Amino acid sequence: MAAGKPILLSTAALMLLLLLSGCGSEEQKRNYAIPRALCGLAVDGEALTNILPGGDKVTVKDRSYPGTQGCQVIVDGVLIVTAVQMWVDEGQTAAFVAATHSIDTVDRSAEKGRYQYSGYEAYGKTHGCVDTKYKQELYAVIQAPSSKKPDPEAMKRLIVSFTKSVEKSAECTSGAGR
Repeated sequence: MAAGKPILLSTAALMLLLLLSGCGSEEQKRNYAIPRALCGLAVDGEALTNILPGGDKVTVKDRSYPGTQGCQVIVDGVLIVTAVQMWVDEGQTAAFVAATHSIDTVDRSAEKGRYQYSGYEAYGKTHGCVDTKYKQELYAVIQAPSSKKPDPEAMKRLIVSFTKSVEKSAECTSGAGR
């Protein structure tokens, strides 16, 4: 009987340790409003909420350059999300763009390969956004390598909403506009 007591005490001590360690890792409260848009384009706010951490201040900065429209979402000075719309040679796929630009393994696919995603990044191929002069197609990319909450379903919803907004954007409707 005495041999069973140390096991019970050890189990109790382990449970107490787990409970106490859980208290310290509680997620920080979010004291900022979730952006309703990425790079000026409407996105699924609930999906973005699932990716962004708690904190006090959110900033969305433009990070565009010729041929690529982009922005960064920064929370309390830490880059959390990068969103980009970029032109890629015609005939490529979202899988190709993911393979050439991913920071980690992209292991999920939706809509017959139109979207490629993981818990931290996502790639989408637009429909009808073609620059006939330069023979390129427009893609949407979202990366969240600093997110502490990998969420493949949120990334999927976010890339679908962002890609659909890109399809309605001036970048798409004007061709490359370059």
